[in-house]
Amino acid sequence: MTTGKVYLIGAGPGDLAYLTLRGYQVLGQAEALVHDALVNSDWLALLPPACEQFDVGKRGGQPSHTQTEIDRLLVELCQQGRQVVRLKSGDPFIFGRTTSEIQALKEGGCAFEVVPGLSSALAAPLLAGIPLTDSVWSHGFTVVTAHDMDLLDWHTLAQMQTLVLLMGARNLGAIAERLRLSGKRSETPVAVIRWAGQPQQQVWQGTLLSIEQVTKGESLSPCVIVIGEVVGLRPYLLGSERQALQMTELRSLADAAPAAASPARPLEGKTVLITRSVGQSSQFSELLQAQGAQVVEMPALEIRPPSSWAELDGAIARLPQFNWLILTSANGVNYFMERLLAAGKDVRSLAGVKIAVVGKKTAAVLRQWGLAPDFVPPDFVADALVEHFPEPVNGLKVLFPRVESGSREVLVEELTAAGADVVAVAAYESGCPREPDSQCIAALKSGVIDVVTFASSKTVRHFCRLVEQGLGPDWRSPLATVAVASIGPQTSITCRELLGRVDIEAAEYTLDGLTEAISRWANSESLA
Repeated sequence: MTTGKVYLIGAGPGDLAYLTLRGYQVLGQAEALVHDALVNSDWLALLPPACEQFDVGKRGGQPSHTQTEIDRLLVELCQQGRQVVRLKSGDPFIFGRTTSEIQALKEGGCAFEVVPGLSSALAAPLLAGIPLTDSVWSHGFTVVTAHDMDLLDWHTLAQMQTLVLLMGARNLGAIAERLRLSGKRSETPVAVIRWAGQPQQQVWQGTLLSIEQVTKGESLSPCVIVIGEVVGLRPYLLGSERQALQMTELRSLADAAPAAASPARPLEGKTVLITRSVGQSSQFSELLQAQGAQVVEMPALEIRPPSSWAELDGAIARLPQFNWLILTSANGVNYFMERLLAAGKDVRSLAGVKIAVVGKKTAAVLRQWGLAPDFVPPDFVADALVEHFPEPVNGLKVLFPRVESGSREVLVEELTAAGADVVAVAAYESGCPREPDSQCIAALKSGVIDVVTFASSKTVRHFCRLVEQGLGPDWRSPLATVAVASIGPQTSITCRELLGRVDIEAAEYTLDGLTEAISRWANSESLA
């Protein structure tokens, strides 16, 4: 056996909430990731920064890797001594072609482990409120793939009480027709569940006779199709009649009461889209979820090394010459400290240099490196740093590691005007992802998003570019009913420039402040 190992992991229906604990542990140690097309990009935040990623997803009608190529890639990565994660949607042993991969790994002398996942065949019906078994209507169920319909015994399938079909979106009409011709009643209930477990989940319900018309003109993939009398239990199990009655009672109470009380979790029932950096876990998501929100995360920034390290390395080599180090972002802190260590130095190299940071988050990240800031301006914007600087600026030599392109020049200009010698160097770069996240585009298109948030002007610009790419020329139309939330004045300027408005602006320019502002907005909406 080689020292490498391959973990074949089931990702479940796509939401991190349904990942197994073992899968979570292994992802955090991966040195190489080989993943399917339907794996949510949010999962990439669990990976170590140095993990190499390989997208081998098969997409209908588009060029894709053959199974032989995937098998060979897994063996090669493992034989390099790496810890390899093969991440598959659903469960690895349910239509996952895992047998071929295991055979190749065995022949290559590679160690492997299979980690179960929650199959969409089980999860999608449950999340849509459909039981696959019932003491009256279903004593069992059958799961098949409708990818190749000619391989199926339709006469036998028509006798089954409950059918679950995967990969059948393109053949929905033909599936219904073959089952009717094979003896299944035309009135048999059918449900089509798209993006199960995601904020943009959609469910269409009809019968074998009507389902094709019900879904006409809709994009159904990826979906799970459930056929059987159990589908008819969905309205009852979801409690729609009871909820309608409760809603009527609540409205009557609201009419009689002078004012409605604020909910304990003001964002309950709201879906918030966060624009964030690729591969970065979101503290913001946790803050919003604590207030009851459903969160959709859209990668709108790719954080990467600068085009050259020369400027930063040169500045680090002459650190004793500087009086102050200024850091205005968490990325600036991390890239500067990592480069400091790469140069063979450590925090002792900063013993004679004072550190100023902008924002609570930047200060918190600095403390994670064992350093405390000497100065944090009262307002969490770069403009406030010069105004409140704790000592005369004239004659100071200042090092300012920052983003390579797109940075505002106000800090450099004001410090220089006050007499400081400012050395601004590129520590990292932030760019726009090449293509939009398909799940976020689907969520916007379906109208489930209530609020979109921006924590920088760059995320506004990249968001607009990605949404236009995903939705086409009329991309602004789905945003008409979406509230635009900004972290502060500078970001708001860009929102007004590109989106025409700002509905929510944080009073304190932090993620906590933005969460509070969105919660206040939600309260006012509920009282309106």
